[in-house]
Amino acid sequence: MGHLSTHVLDTMNGCPAAGMKVTLQRVEGSQVETLKSLTLNQDGRNDGGPLLDAATMAAGRYRLLFEVAPYFRARGVALPEPAFIDTVALDFGIADSAGHYHVPLLVSPWAYSTYRGS
Repeated sequence: MGHLSTHVLDTMNGCPAAGMKVTLQRVEGSQVETLKSLTLNQDGRNDGGPLLDAATMAAGRYRLLFEVAPYFRARGVALPEPAFIDTVALDFGIADSAGHYHVPLLVSPWAYSTYRGS
């Protein structure tokens, strides 16, 4: 049974990005549908489990929006206006609806990286 999950680590402070806001969208051509908006828990993950579970997982194009600048400002980091990184938008595809897709984000106010995890 497939599912989609995410996990965000704050590399500036060396901790999970608790409190970061994340939005999951489905992208079909020029149409964008917001599927879920959430705030990450103390472990930098979604409290409600997978973002998509076996019942809602479908092949297609998706986007995760990570609200990076608001997260770091809330932690007291002085950022310029506009911030170098405001929102990280990660566009990715799900080819196998029965697969396990994990999209981690490692982030600071000045850099980020991601990969397909397991």
